[in-house]
Amino acid sequence: MSGPAVALRRAIHAALMADVPLLAALGGPRIHDVPPNGAEFPYVTLGEAQVLDWSTATESGAEHRLTLVCWSRQGGHGEAHALAHLVQQVLHDAPLVLDGHRLVNLRASSAEIRREPGGRTYRALLRFRAVTETG
Repeated sequence: MSGPAVALRRAIHAALMADVPLLAALGGPRIHDVPPNGAEFPYVTLGEAQVLDWSTATESGAEHRLTLVCWSRQGGHGEAHALAHLVQQVLHDAPLVLDGHRLVNLRASSAEIRREPGGRTYRALLRFRAVTETG
C-alpha cells in the first residue's frame, strides 16, 4: 500500500489516460509526471502537491492541494483553455478509486492560463483540492 498522495496521483494519471476526448486533443497519451526531453506539444504534467493533515480523533485523513499543467504551442490561448476544460471535466468530482485509501472529494479550485516568456508557449495552471481517508 502506498501513501495517500502517491495513490491519488496514480488514480489521477489513470483517469486522464483513460479519457478519450482528452487523449484526442493531446494527439496521444501525453500525460507526464516529468515530460521527456523534447516532449511533443501539447501535453499535460502532474505538478506540485501539498499534503496537509486532515485527521479527526477517530479517522486518519489528508487534504491534498494539487497542480496540473497543460502546455500548448498552438498559437494563442485557445488550445490551453480547451485542454484545461477537458482536464477539469475528467477530474472535478471524479469518483476515483485509490489503493489503500478512500477519496472523499476532488474539486477543481482554479485555473490560470498565460503565455510563457518568449511568447510561443502557453500554460494552463490548474489547481485541485482533494480529501482522502485511510481505508
